[in-house]
Amino acid sequence: MAAILSIQNLRKSYAGGFEALKGVNLDIEEGEIIALLGPNGAGKTTLISTVCGITMPTSGSVTVAGYDILDNYRQARSQIGLVPQEIALEPFEKVINTVRFSRGLFGKSRKDSAVEDILKRLSLWDKRDNQIRELSGGMKRRVLIAKALAHEPRVLFLDEPTAGVDVELRKDMWEIVEQLRADGVTTILTTHYIEEAEAIADRVGVINKGDILLVEDKDTLMARMGRKQLDVQLTTQLDAVPDALSLYDLRLADDGWTLSYSYDVNAERTGITKLLNDVQEVGLQLRDVVTRQSSLEDIFVSLVNEPEEVA
Repeated sequence: MAAILSIQNLRKSYAGGFEALKGVNLDIEEGEIIALLGPNGAGKTTLISTVCGITMPTSGSVTVAGYDILDNYRQARSQIGLVPQEIALEPFEKVINTVRFSRGLFGKSRKDSAVEDILKRLSLWDKRDNQIRELSGGMKRRVLIAKALAHEPRVLFLDEPTAGVDVELRKDMWEIVEQLRADGVTTILTTHYIEEAEAIADRVGVINKGDILLVEDKDTLMARMGRKQLDVQLTTQLDAVPDALSLYDLRLADDGWTLSYSYDVNAERTGITKLLNDVQEVGLQLRDVVTRQSSLEDIFVSLVNEPEEVA
């Protein structure tokens, strides 16, 4: 299957030599949900801005549904819906007119049934005659999504869409993305909320300093790179890890009641059996043993904090 969005060796440099994108390569399939994670300044918004034609690339190529973003700008841009980070809406305009206007900007004929459907899906129909200034922050973000969907795009970019909204609204947004997938819409999401990627993404991309570090199936990534932590809860409070257990690189909890041991789930030997035996050998009694899988956040932090190679 051909990619709905294909980014090849995309670079973006600014005056002074700063390189915001360093040869990004990324293919995204139709109907896919991909989460793009990265710290502030990693290049997430620059990547989106370049694909959407807001920023000109220095080199490389991007096609959307087969249209080149430079050679066939209008056709390519018509395939894209963009929900920006900033809430920039006309405060005195009605919700329904705001969405109708966005549809018209892309040369779409007036189709009230399409606008009504979008507003109902985003729980905005009851607010259709309200002025934007009368809406809550969460509702304004829904209007941004409605505007982005008004011209029926095939690819939707959500740039930090749930920043500043409460947990309930955030989960509503996740449901909206799933509904869009059912309609065949491809979604690229940038977020600082790691749980967002874990909840809805098919694949996860990690970008840092203008480089894509990896793009991988979410479950495969967690299985490949994930680690487990064994928490050994004791009946005796400790001041420090006993010297006899120093080989295990254990971490003692601040309260002194728990020893934590990290291990690779894919390793041939985890060392757990020997560790538990040695814990008892030094005279410690176990109250409980608990294991937990590393989260996507743990994996993300380890990737972006990897030391750079010295040339």
